[in-house]
Amino acid sequence: MFKLLMAVILMLMFLPTSVSAQSRNVQIDGDHGKLAAVLQTPDGQSSFPMVIICHGFTAQKEQPLLKYLADYLEAAGIASIRFDFNGHGASEGRFQDMTVLNEIEDAKHVYEYVRDMRGVTSVSIAGHSQGGVVTSMVAGELGVENVKSIALMAAAAVLRDDAIRGNIFTEHYDSINVPEYVDLDHRGTKRLGRNYILTAQSLPIYETASQYEGPVFIIHGLADIVVPYTYSLRYQEIYQGGAQIEFLEGFDHGFTQDEKLTARKVADFFISQLK
Repeated sequence: MFKLLMAVILMLMFLPTSVSAQSRNVQIDGDHGKLAAVLQTPDGQSSFPMVIICHGFTAQKEQPLLKYLADYLEAAGIASIRFDFNGHGASEGRFQDMTVLNEIEDAKHVYEYVRDMRGVTSVSIAGHSQGGVVTSMVAGELGVENVKSIALMAAAAVLRDDAIRGNIFTEHYDSINVPEYVDLDHRGTKRLGRNYILTAQSLPIYETASQYEGPVFIIHGLADIVVPYTYSLRYQEIYQGGAQIEFLEGFDHGFTQDEKLTARKVADFFISQLK
């Protein structure tokens, strides 16, 4: 009997944290069609802070890092909404039509959705990779009076330099005579459109982000070969109000060495700001 009891206890200890989450699927009108989203709210609370969670380039809302973050926030009494940008995951739109600018518009639509929800006391934003760039620019445009705090996880400000150089991942293209699309998977199912590249080449990432004057947390892996950590150092420099920054030794762009640890650090920042 004792062994059976211990086995049940151990099984419960290692269940995914998401089993206790209060969540529901919602759809939100975005810039290029309906956005699929997961709204996660603390059980038994009539009011709560809200964190919008933005995924990265070619990723989606079910990325473990983002789910862990949502669960940690929920356990601390903080709501979250994570969503697929247009052309990603379960959202409408073609990936080939996606640009950082229309992702910014998607994020603003999500902001408007949660801002109008009953019980939401404040709105903060977190973003990974390209979602971090979107987070920083949306916060810069909306200002601290509308965005309580932000967290940037390996924010991909390198995307502008990559577009100017003519490379994305292992693919190279003529950045002067930009092609109609760049085939990322060589199967025609993941094509980066010409408009993405053209808008990225002149995207005012740091100029827009610097307008935000609220609390900022920056986290980056020192072994990130997709987005060098120096781009996060630049973010830290532009925030005149100061920004907390943490580098993780040996961590890659996706923080795959320990996504739970990374999510916990981001959640702790929001808890310190919102609770």
